[in-house]
Amino acid sequence: MKQSGTKAGIVFATAALAAVFAASPAHATDDQVFINSGDIKWGAAPPTLPKGAKLAVLYGDPGKPGPFTLRLATPANYRIPPHWHSLTENLTVVSGALYLGINDKLVAKDARALKAGGYHYLPAKMHHYAFTKTPTVIQVSGDGPFDINYLDPKDDPAPAAK
Repeated sequence: MKQSGTKAGIVFATAALAAVFAASPAHATDDQVFINSGDIKWGAAPPTLPKGAKLAVLYGDPGKPGPFTLRLATPANYRIPPHWHSLTENLTVVSGALYLGINDKLVAKDARALKAGGYHYLPAKMHHYAFTKTPTVIQVSGDGPFDINYLDPKDDPAPAAK
């Protein structure tokens, strides 16, 4: 049975995320996790995100059901085209600034700047985009499995990574 492009993309994204998220946090005891910034283990972001970003899982496994926390470090001028997630997301800017827009098209002038320390709650299935102007680190928490569904399939970098 052939899967639709969107469903196949979600399955691929989940498999790619699971591979990235296999690394365990720096120090976990029972349900507690202690990680200092110097102990964060960064790796390349999964192929479902544009190239150039680094990702670290702080807690849980974003590729599976259950709570997770991750950090994404992006270079300057990084762009994530319009997309949506199946589940809600809590986002905090650790450093730099993230520009967020709620729209089906990336319109830079309509984006809101979220500076270091800023927080954004994003409901499930909300169409949005993000970009940076300077190197930026964000922390994302939510319940997995985490996915990213691009509105325009041409924006999905995952097929190019196959």
